[in-house]
Amino acid sequence: MRAIRVSEYGGPEVLKLQSDVAVPIPEEHQVLIKVPACGVNPVDTYIRSGTYSRKPRLPATPGVDVAGLIEAVGERVSAFKKGDRVFTTSTVSGGYAEHALAADHTVYKLPEKLDFQQGDAVGVPCFTAYRALLHSASVKAGESVLVHGASGGVGLAVCQIARAYGLRGLGTAATEEGQRVVLQNGAHEVFNHRGDNYIDKIQKPVGEKGIDVIIEMLANVNLSNDLNLLSQGGRVIIVGSKGPIEINPRDTMAKESSIKGVTLFSSTKEEFRQFAAALQAGKEIGWLRPVIGSQYPLETVAQAHEDLIHSSGATGKMVLLLK
Repeated sequence: MRAIRVSEYGGPEVLKLQSDVAVPIPEEHQVLIKVPACGVNPVDTYIRSGTYSRKPRLPATPGVDVAGLIEAVGERVSAFKKGDRVFTTSTVSGGYAEHALAADHTVYKLPEKLDFQQGDAVGVPCFTAYRALLHSASVKAGESVLVHGASGGVGLAVCQIARAYGLRGLGTAATEEGQRVVLQNGAHEVFNHRGDNYIDKIQKPVGEKGIDVIIEMLANVNLSNDLNLLSQGGRVIIVGSKGPIEINPRDTMAKESSIKGVTLFSSTKEEFRQFAAALQAGKEIGWLRPVIGSQYPLETVAQAHEDLIHSSGATGKMVLLLK
């Protein structure tokens, strides 16, 4: 089968397409998925470069969230059968490949109303958004939430979930297209985070009270401003950061605010089941609508990573096409 392999950590150039990789065989509690499309996440670029806390044994195939058809199941798998349409929140063998192994507890049925590209945008983005809002921030209906960098896959999912759970949603995006999509996906107001005095513009609609929760996609740029935007007891939930930042701890004291990091892969199996049940309801009712952004053929994966790193304002989930 065709698959992307990484033999050493480094830049996008270490992503190598191989056409003779053996198709893996599922063990007892695993399934084999034929993959027409795979999601690309910012964390993939960190793992590939060797700068992430999780380092796979090399050579390895990147990618965790895929959507496709079950091709084979292990002897002790009972929830799935050959031909089922599914998506994943993780893989065993890597997702940038024509076939991927996944543990059965990380696999979920893909509703017929969603295509495989949309399935790629459910796993990591929507589960991360739900964990950030409902688990880490413990939001309550009527609170305000700012999504700092709202036009990407996770950000748009946060906007949709926030609207469904009765929150007042604010978002930021760098382009007119991004701002339009953010409004279309549940935010009540949107701001250009590259515009002049945009922090002042955010403060205007929330007044002296401030913002209850900020979901932060680029903490190394925004965290100091975030602390000043918070309400009494406000929370910053860090989903993404590309480096360090200096802050003044006093900015947390008077408001008794908090800063909390979140990573999807710290979730327990039970938490994954809870997230999946809530998101499944969202898909059935219609408030969860995965948004697809740029799509790349598998052989151009290095360009996809390059564009993801240097994006001037991504809109939706980036996807690799394998057929």
